[in-house]
Amino acid sequence: MIRIWDLPTRLFHWILVLLVSFSIVSAKIGGNWIDWHMRSGYCILTLVLFRIMWGFAGSHHARFANFVRPPRAVLSYLNEMRNGSASAQAGHNPLGALSVVAVLAVLLLQASTGLFANDSIASEGPLAKLVSSGTSDRLTLIHKINQYVIFTLIALHLVAVAYYYFAKRENLVLPMFTGDKPGAGFVSSNDGLGLRIRAAILLAIAAAVATYVVTR
Repeated sequence: MIRIWDLPTRLFHWILVLLVSFSIVSAKIGGNWIDWHMRSGYCILTLVLFRIMWGFAGSHHARFANFVRPPRAVLSYLNEMRNGSASAQAGHNPLGALSVVAVLAVLLLQASTGLFANDSIASEGPLAKLVSSGTSDRLTLIHKINQYVIFTLIALHLVAVAYYYFAKRENLVLPMFTGDKPGAGFVSSNDGLGLRIRAAILLAIAAAVATYVVTR
């Protein structure tokens, strides 16, 4: 077994799953839950900022440079999937890399627009007062529309996980719990104490930035 996913990456993944699920449910319930919806959004903003930094300072398979591929590589991987010659990947395959980037971008957009959004009744984001009502309304509309992009990405992610499990007999979920994956020749990721301290520092920086933005 080879260590692929470091602990900070695994914790990021599962905490993000919980927060996004909670944000969706609390938004649908509405009422007093909107306050919790906004707090959840601040936490998501913190996590996304952390993951962006971790994409440059994390372990081998968490770094953007080691899994984000150019369009030509993505098309090549698609062709390999069609003819059944696609090889197993240690970390994110080229399509999975696109999913990671898309999720981070969409969640960053959702959290950012939520800071300026309003519900036309009593609640508004902490930065709504910094823009005109018209701008706040437009950002609220983007926030509402973007939720369907998030739903679509979640559905595609679940379909991909199911496809790899049933069609290719590859469990993508278990390694995200254990951090380990079978395979000869894979590059092992560092997951030591030093790396985890680095992650804690970056998380603190992300939280400080998010707090500064929210409390302006």
